[in-house]
Amino acid sequence: MADNSPRIENPLSEAPANWSPVVFAVACSDIGMRRANNQDSYAIVGASDADQWQRSGDLLIVADGMGAHAAGELASRLSVELIPHHFSKLNTKLEPSEALLRAFEETNREINRRGTVNPEFRSMGTTTSAILLLPNGGVIAHVGDSRVYRLRGQTFEQLTFDHSLVWEMQQAGEVSEEMIRNSSIPKNVITRSMGPSPSVMVDLEGPFPLQKGDRFLLCSDGLSGQLADEEIGSMLGLLDPSTAVKALVDLANFRGGPDNITVVIGEVQRDFGVSSGASVGGPTRGLSGFPMAFGLIAAIGLLAAIFLALVQQTPLAILAAAASLIALVTGWIKAAVSHQTPATDKGFGKAPYRKYTCRPSAGFASQLKIAVEELYGWLKDNSKSPQLRVLSERIEAANRELLAKDFKTATASFAKLLVEVMQEIRQWRKEDEEGQVDY
Repeated sequence: MADNSPRIENPLSEAPANWSPVVFAVACSDIGMRRANNQDSYAIVGASDADQWQRSGDLLIVADGMGAHAAGELASRLSVELIPHHFSKLNTKLEPSEALLRAFEETNREINRRGTVNPEFRSMGTTTSAILLLPNGGVIAHVGDSRVYRLRGQTFEQLTFDHSLVWEMQQAGEVSEEMIRNSSIPKNVITRSMGPSPSVMVDLEGPFPLQKGDRFLLCSDGLSGQLADEEIGSMLGLLDPSTAVKALVDLANFRGGPDNITVVIGEVQRDFGVSSGASVGGPTRGLSGFPMAFGLIAAIGLLAAIFLALVQQTPLAILAAAASLIALVTGWIKAAVSHQTPATDKGFGKAPYRKYTCRPSAGFASQLKIAVEELYGWLKDNSKSPQLRVLSERIEAANRELLAKDFKTATASFAKLLVEVMQEIRQWRKEDEEGQVDY
């Protein structure tokens, strides 16, 4: 077991009392079972009011650092700190998607500069995946093999392309999925990262229209390397976000935890109004959504009509007034259509790259059962926890659900038990190390 408890945070829970955030977000990061330090970083930057939500949305980021002991940790930390900083400045002048892209590029240059001037940090790098959740949709910027997923109903989709040797070879048609599973091709060799070079190619994906209930999950490969996509999607759908981040990390650790593990989940928790002020791209419009070009034509036509009427050019004045009226009506029609039909076409990328239907299964529920019973056995043999009896009764109840073939309920029950047993083990070991346990 990892001696330290995972860090779990929900910065958006501190929103002002007069603002109900559109997105509920929570994160969990853990060192894993075999690493000396945690080189993963994450950021949750939420809107503090309705106006900021319309302009800037909510930004979720995960980064997985690479390099010597301190270098990877620094690279990932710089990534999640500098991207929000640059985005905030650039978003006042650029469309949000362009501002996010430029923020990645500026951050890459800074990480590269830090690595160049300090021999300790030379060639440091980091993967970085971010999703910007806006009224008009979610936009993803991505470098490396940290992933972004979306769960809508039972459909679970991977929205990012892994910049890894395996994925690049598969895209080129050099290997098949079956060959990857049965071969010794290294699955953790990445082909693109932020920091090693002054410039970097950033993938943009989206915009993905948002619906109430949508859940987006960002993770480092410490999670995706230990759990199948279908397992991630199943737990994401059956558990509340706060429980899901802990259960996912705990299961990855139970399966060996060879790497740092970071999970960020954002859930769209209420309906919201779409505003043209939060567009992710497209033609420039006025504050009300009225096309600026038609507004200028209408204004010029009206001024021309007034002038021609004053110089007693009545026929020409009537024509100018008619042109102004036509421009005005046409502009209002276009604005109304645009308002009623939000853009749903993906402007960037080719996502989704993988798609699954997540249904509870006997196999996954049984795997969770095995994990829980093994961990409970360790706790029973090595502690005098007062929770042993309660946990035993709940394990028996979950086993009855499994025998009744209620795989949905059984999967959720065992996943929650996994979290509680792991928490009890951590607490008992902590007390034991501090000499507080009376044997």
